[in-house]
Amino acid sequence: MHRFKKHWWGMISSVILIAFTGYMLMDTFLLTKVYVVANDKKENKSDNDTENEQQEAVSTGTTYSDDNIQITLTEYRENDTTVYVADVVLSSPEYLQTAFAQSSYGRNVTEKTSEMAQDAGAILAINGDYYGAQEKGYVIRDGVLYRDTAKTDQQDLVIYEDGTMKIISEDEVTAEELLEEGAKEVLSFGPALITDGEIAVTESDEVGKAMASNPRTAIGMIDDLHYVFVVSDGRTEESEGLSLLELAEFMDSLGVKTAYNLDGGGSSTMYFNGEVINQPTTNGKSIQERSVSDIVYIGY
Repeated sequence: MHRFKKHWWGMISSVILIAFTGYMLMDTFLLTKVYVVANDKKENKSDNDTENEQQEAVSTGTTYSDDNIQITLTEYRENDTTVYVADVVLSSPEYLQTAFAQSSYGRNVTEKTSEMAQDAGAILAINGDYYGAQEKGYVIRDGVLYRDTAKTDQQDLVIYEDGTMKIISEDEVTAEELLEEGAKEVLSFGPALITDGEIAVTESDEVGKAMASNPRTAIGMIDDLHYVFVVSDGRTEESEGLSLLELAEFMDSLGVKTAYNLDGGGSSTMYFNGEVINQPTTNGKSIQERSVSDIVYIGY
């Protein structure tokens, strides 16, 4: 009888442990939690305002131009990989923006890059840092602080109100201090690819346990209000993918002074003029977008 009770309680304990583990996994990866509904910037502008700003717009499959925004899309072939580069010149930093999935900050709140871009009225968009997959790392969007929990050895990209970019370490500055310095957007993925015109990664650098060659997403600054959005395909027979060093060397060849690695792999997506430009894939077997937490985009 004693042995039976002991066995019974062992079974109950195992069931409780399995149930708890299952809940924690669901809570981390599946259950959606909206913490803050972000301000809808699109609703704050009237249709007349947007039409007046874009009235001189001219666009093709590879270009967009109006009085404030000039974008040229170029496809490159580097290291057996297809790389898409959007060269962007702005008249004001206000047109470089970010957006949350479902216009909400939270855990496991996701949408496809193209869906977020369409909702935001974006001309050009790439996936962001997928902040929702992390419990730490600064999150500042449109000058609002959403998460101030620092992550050890974490490099962030700061985009200031004047449109300049800077790489910082969360070990060396608080999120509140960044806001005081004029930070508008803080993206927390990394690592830095180019800092002050110098390549900042080596052949041994990689993101977590990712493979050496991957689909990649990156953003960089060439000069004042002159940026590049870069996405490479990977994991297919047609496009191998890039290592971090190969990505940094490629961006260096474009004349980029500051460059930062964003979420890659199956997340890597570029949207331009109403279409997904690249071939997003997680496993190389199917071409489809992954739903992510956020985007970086150009638009009104």
